[in-house]
Amino acid sequence: MTTYIPSITLPEAIFANPAASILVPVGLGLGVGYSISPKSTQKTYLALKQPPLRPPPQVFGPTWTTLYALMGYASYRAWTTGTASLNPNTVQLTKQGATLFTIQLGLNLIWMPLFFGLKRPIEATADIVALTGVTGYLTYVWSQVDSVSAWCLAPYLAWLGFATYLSAGTGYLNNWNLADKERKMKSSNTGSGMDKDYINKAPEQK
Repeated sequence: MTTYIPSITLPEAIFANPAASILVPVGLGLGVGYSISPKSTQKTYLALKQPPLRPPPQVFGPTWTTLYALMGYASYRAWTTGTASLNPNTVQLTKQGATLFTIQLGLNLIWMPLFFGLKRPIEATADIVALTGVTGYLTYVWSQVDSVSAWCLAPYLAWLGFATYLSAGTGYLNNWNLADKERKMKSSNTGSGMDKDYINKAPEQK
């Protein structure tokens, strides 16, 4: 059972502020996404063998932005409701959830660098399995504090289940090795040096 650990938990001021509680996860998520290069990520995504029900890459940006906002609002609701309670157990559950929330956010933010940046699908899938478990437990903990918070986390938890299927399925179909899908090619910009392309990449539309 995870307890409240202030040293690894986001500052209380973030949870207590409605704008900050939403903008922090949204901003961190967008920052990580753009740091990996969205164009390069889309090319990688389309080049890999994928399991059935793969959504188009354009779906992920709006979906994740919405889910980050919902998780942020859930944290604000749970924190302000729980810390105002006169029941010490409710206050403890609220703070315990704040630690779990921080842990799941960290696990969330490292998935894309693991999968698309380092091309480590085994580690990325292990990460998202852990993320789904922590988020499930967080939803249970905060459901005892504020039902609205739990319902705000429900779409996120459902999407994580689907994302786990995609991560594991893609890893399996590509033999858990994304690096061997790359091939070196001459740079199209300078005529010298080497760029990277993907063996299975669909031809670009003219």
